[in-house]
Amino acid sequence: MRNDNQRARIAVAAVFAVHGAVAGSMATRVPWLQDHLRLDPAALGIALFCPAVGAFIAMPMAGRVVHRLGGRAATRLLLALWCAALALPAQAPGFAWLCAIFLVYGAAAGTCDVIMNAQGVTVERRLGRSVMSGLHGMWSVGGLVGAGIGVAAAQAGIDARLHHGAVALVLLVTGLVTSRGLPDARPEPGEQAPPRFAVPSRAVLLIGLVGFCATFAEGASMNWSAVYVKEVTGAGPGMAAAAYAIFAMAMAVVRLVGDLVVQRLGPVATVRVGGLLAVAGGVVIATARAPLPGVAGFALFGLGIAVVVPLTFAAGGRATPAPSQGVAGVATITYLSGLLAPAVTGWIAHLTSLPVTFALLSAIVLTTALTAGALRPRAPLKSRTEASL
Repeated sequence: MRNDNQRARIAVAAVFAVHGAVAGSMATRVPWLQDHLRLDPAALGIALFCPAVGAFIAMPMAGRVVHRLGGRAATRLLLALWCAALALPAQAPGFAWLCAIFLVYGAAAGTCDVIMNAQGVTVERRLGRSVMSGLHGMWSVGGLVGAGIGVAAAQAGIDARLHHGAVALVLLVTGLVTSRGLPDARPEPGEQAPPRFAVPSRAVLLIGLVGFCATFAEGASMNWSAVYVKEVTGAGPGMAAAAYAIFAMAMAVVRLVGDLVVQRLGPVATVRVGGLLAVAGGVVIATARAPLPGVAGFALFGLGIAVVVPLTFAAGGRATPAPSQGVAGVATITYLSGLLAPAVTGWIAHLTSLPVTFALLSAIVLTTALTAGALRPRAPLKSRTEASL
């Protein structure tokens, strides 16, 4: 049984890595899409908003898919759709088609995201220890690999239609092969199906609040770190780009080792310590007037918030009888935060300044420490029999 559980963990980690590789592959070829379709910044912004909208609409339906197909089949199907969707945007003949394709692309991404996190919760239950942070770390690794291949393809002048078509095929095959060891939790005979569009419960809403704050800080940093270091500290383009790169790398490294910290401190203490570390990073950012302190502040920020979202997904999966339903609720809330963060950060910066904005972000991440009690482990609610591996 132990070997079966480890096999399941490896299979889920591979799914996370493949999912991240699709996202990383797409991110590097957005400039090609803009040039190919001759989109101005406003049109590109609308198109890039569509994946998040598609995900936000589709994620609450993920629990119903798992109920009908079972955990393993649902994950493999949605991962295959997500990989195949990578090839579609580059084929769009115009702006309207690109928006429509991105809605589908986002729906595949979001539902697969929910179900693979639910699989992670199932593996955690069987192993009896935290693995979610490491799984999200594998997503980051996959994203970095996909982005690296995308950078090489762009540098070589390879058409994105060829690049994404080839990568989509490789990732689809890789995902199907490596996901055969996934756990296959199925509903009990006669178990009522979850609603077609699940509204988060009060417990899930409280957990989602923790994730909302962390995701808001993450989204703001991803989109504004380079701008901050360039405009506030006077850094050159290379150092400005390094601010985001170091922030992302700090998050990836901490997620890969975060389960060891969680096993020692527990999820509540881990989030509280991380929240305080992120507050310290936010203070350094807000007061930095030279490039190196600014970059160091973003590194601390990334270290502090890295494990919060994985732990909220794990807690959400424990808060409902079907893990996918709780994860869907938390994911919907965090995706909403991700939608709002870049624009709201810009609005606040316009009304005040970037240093004031990041001082306010310090208060937001402090909220994760104050509300971390919502992640306190409790006996998982069960209404389904987890099939033996």
